[in-house]
Amino acid sequence: MTKSWGYAAQAAGSDLMKSDIERRALGAKDVLLEIRYCGLCHSDLHAVDNDMGMTLYPIVPGHEIVGRIAAVGTEVSKFKVGDVAAIGCYTDSCSHCVYCEQDKQQLCSGFVGAFGGYERDGKQRTYGGFSNNYVANEDYVFRMPANLDPAAAAPLLCAGITTWSPLRLWKVGPGMNVGVVGLGGLGHMAVKLAVALGAQVSVFTTSAGKKQDALDLGARTAIVSTDPAAMEKATGQFDFILDTVAAQHDINGYLGALKPEGVFCVLGIAPGELGFMNLPLVFGQKVIAGSLIGGLRDTQEMLDFCGRNNITATIELLPASRINEAFKRLHKNDVKYRFVLDMAAQGGR
Repeated sequence: MTKSWGYAAQAAGSDLMKSDIERRALGAKDVLLEIRYCGLCHSDLHAVDNDMGMTLYPIVPGHEIVGRIAAVGTEVSKFKVGDVAAIGCYTDSCSHCVYCEQDKQQLCSGFVGAFGGYERDGKQRTYGGFSNNYVANEDYVFRMPANLDPAAAAPLLCAGITTWSPLRLWKVGPGMNVGVVGLGGLGHMAVKLAVALGAQVSVFTTSAGKKQDALDLGARTAIVSTDPAAMEKATGQFDFILDTVAAQHDINGYLGALKPEGVFCVLGIAPGELGFMNLPLVFGQKVIAGSLIGGLRDTQEMLDFCGRNNITATIELLPASRINEAFKRLHKNDVKYRFVLDMAAQGGR
């Protein structure tokens, strides 16, 4: 086994405490990643708090992981010791089903998340990136562009691919009017990526104070969604709207803002339901879609695109010892726009 330590929650709502954990031994096709940075996502909050009712404790969250290769198995060909590399939301799949063959590993029934469950053998627990190292098959580890700041690039492994995947699926590009609902960790990445793809981007926000922030990120305009006049003016203006809000909210105004045959894509994960009026949907032949993350090929494509366009997340970097502060502040949405924990900012235990 590979000895490790990680910040673990023992029960819903508990603080994360530094704890000993074990990972599998290094296999022939595995790499050992020495973790330097890990981003903090709302999905980590949902998991620690057991919002979905399926958390397996103890849990070490974290799935936006960047570090350096510390060791390689005897059959590894993709990496060498010292390479900067990354691990994202999952670390295994069956590799032979119809979804894996289409580079949609996130839909595979053998999907293994980066934390919170078991590896495919059903025995070895999976622990996430708020730890000192990670053992993973080289096929599920990504090459990082050398020009990107590794701390600011860490959120690309979730916030980046989660927004990139639907933008590419729905062929967002020049000549398209794109709306982004919410300006948090996902939303600010959606703006950066959609602008780089050539779209005209507008941000829907409940806060007038975020208007300038949206413009600074490259959006053409910001629309205060609680202003009826502003929403009326937006009616029928958008080809594609990406909803990044991780809470229950009224989506009818956004459906009204779509052009006929426009697409409204939901990314945010939260308990409960989203209700909508069916007449505007049917008569406008509009689409409500959902999107999870992305496949292995899509993720590397996204990282390479970000490298060519110098795109990273806007982050607040904290030492790992302040992880509980980061979790508490994220509960209050008190971050612009993503916390990243420096896992090497302290020594051992």
